[in-house]
Amino acid sequence: MAVTERPEASGTADADYFAERRLRRGAAGWVLLAGLGVSYVISGDFSGWNLGLAQGGWGGLLIAFVLMGIMYTCMVFGLAEMSSSLPTAGAGYGFARRALGRLGGFATGMAILIEYAIAPAAIAVFIGGYVESLGLFGLTSSWPVFLACYVVFIGIHLVGVGEALKAMFAISAVAVVALVVFAVGMIGSFDVANLFDIVPTDAAGASTFLPFGYSGAMAALVFGIWFFLAIEGVPLAAEEATDPAKDMPKGIIVAMGVLVVTGALVLVLAPGGAGSAAMGSSASPLPDALEAVGQTGLATFVNYAGLAGLVASFFSIVYAYSRQLFALSRAGYLPRWLSRTSSRQTPLWALVVPGTIGFVLAVVIANGDQLINIAVFGAAVSYVLLNLSHIVLRVREPDLPRAYRTPGGVVTTSVALVLSVVAVVATFVVDPVAAGITAAIFVAFLAYFWFWSRHRLVANAPEEEFDSIAAAEADLR
Repeated sequence: MAVTERPEASGTADADYFAERRLRRGAAGWVLLAGLGVSYVISGDFSGWNLGLAQGGWGGLLIAFVLMGIMYTCMVFGLAEMSSSLPTAGAGYGFARRALGRLGGFATGMAILIEYAIAPAAIAVFIGGYVESLGLFGLTSSWPVFLACYVVFIGIHLVGVGEALKAMFAISAVAVVALVVFAVGMIGSFDVANLFDIVPTDAAGASTFLPFGYSGAMAALVFGIWFFLAIEGVPLAAEEATDPAKDMPKGIIVAMGVLVVTGALVLVLAPGGAGSAAMGSSASPLPDALEAVGQTGLATFVNYAGLAGLVASFFSIVYAYSRQLFALSRAGYLPRWLSRTSSRQTPLWALVVPGTIGFVLAVVIANGDQLINIAVFGAAVSYVLLNLSHIVLRVREPDLPRAYRTPGGVVTTSVALVLSVVAVVATFVVDPVAAGITAAIFVAFLAYFWFWSRHRLVANAPEEEFDSIAAAEADLR
């Protein structure tokens, strides 16, 4: 349990400082927020999840989907409560700042930032795969696709948040239609035997259900996360929501319900029609599955519409990383110039800097599998801290106003906490080198905070003020 901290060498900022760092309020109601949640994640239904078949077989990926679905559902309930109580652009960082202190808040924010900076790079690689499978533009290299994604979609975000959220909602609707079309095209070709067509290995625990044994099932957890990765970003829109206390819980819970249904559909129908072995190595699994069962026309439609799903997630996670970086920078945890907003009240540098880093990583690594593992490492670390934050806030601040309360209370988020620790371990099972390097970068950021930025915080930034109010109230008791 955290103790109340006092500012060490923090300074206050004047009105001009915050005038240069202002977001547009009232831009999103719960429907747009639910659409944002779906947008964050829906690319995971079109590509990436299927790589888990090559790690754990269909049985391993099914176990991963169920366990990670439980983890996310429990965590979403906790986030719904915290976002209704502490509605700031910092979201996860802000929650952990209140519960775990400055170091815990910064650690959570940086873990989320690693996730959100890397996930678009992975999605850009998958978009390149879909573009190449369609034979568009005669491209023999995907880097122009990566560049176009970052330039076009960051540009739209710079126009304004209301416009961006509406565009994300429309693109996500196209993607959902594509998933419905996919399900209609595949359901008549479903055969249970196709789910288990991977020949069992000699690994411990290997069987027809788990062809790669227990270790394969563990490795598949990373790809089970891909079905839901980034939904926790919905609270990042808190300062731009119409009524965050009511809209945030409703938006994130509705989005989670939609994603459970769409994830289950592709997990069952794609390998159930085309075979798990074929799907485990596909760059564009849904169109390839439809082609395999003779639905060529539908495959072409889903291929094009699948781009909409990938674009929706790319587009929305760009929004997420910009708001997380904006909040950390505004409070002084990262260089303050990164939080300056444009005349349209969009965070210019918080959009451009991570986008540049993501583009470079997409070009240099160009491996969606490896990029997923890096993003999931950051995500899983943040989940540990977010669930712990909910538990600490419930115990330490039982009287904190809560417009929404998590069903089951700390028991619910304790389940999510245990599963998130397991997810962190899974990233080292899949790719210990990539996870180890990412962990080292994370530790370097913590050192930056400890030796530099903690002495230069902005005491009257929203997340810091929440803590100051709590400290004052504690002194009065």
